[in-house]
Amino acid sequence: MTIENAEGDRLLRNEWIICPNDECRKITLKAFLFRYDYEYGQYKIGELLKSWNLLPNSFAKVFPEYIPKAIRNDYEEAASILEQSPKASATLSRRCLQGIIRDFWGISKARLIDEINAIEDKVDPLTWKSIDAVRKVGNIGAHMEKDINIIIDVDRQEAFLLIELIELLFVEWYVHRHERELKLKAIAQLADIKEEQKKK
Repeated sequence: MTIENAEGDRLLRNEWIICPNDECRKITLKAFLFRYDYEYGQYKIGELLKSWNLLPNSFAKVFPEYIPKAIRNDYEEAASILEQSPKASATLSRRCLQGIIRDFWGISKARLIDEINAIEDKVDPLTWKSIDAVRKVGNIGAHMEKDINIIIDVDRQEAFLLIELIELLFVEWYVHRHERELKLKAIAQLADIKEEQKKK
């Protein structure tokens, strides 16, 4: 579908995919808005101006249920509102991070900065700096500046980076811990089986 406006023609294109898995068959629907340029007597598709995830309405990944539901909900909501409000998305990422620290590390203090400082000696320096960055960017949406005339915005890419860090922490902290526990339990069970076989 083509759209005419004062800034030039636009082309709106839809793309849909049906999952080939017979048990799934879910539909993914996306929309793309392109510049539609007229050159040398013909139209051609120009740069991509914007894209939307229509179904599902979020790019959030599905994480295992052993990650607490409240934390996963905050992550999924941060991903779902990224396009509409990057600042609100960053605020939810901040909240999600606080939930992760309290659940995974068992640390609960009055302020998020105190909780982050409490894990500084438990994680590598780059991870800690990235975690503190989520706090700082999330604070833009969570707290108003003393001077209300100062407006600091958060753009889509910045909010997206925070979501990616949350995903990284899910994998490195929760998923890796779970997989480690499964492997260690399997080894312990194997030793028990061998002991029983020796007795017989």
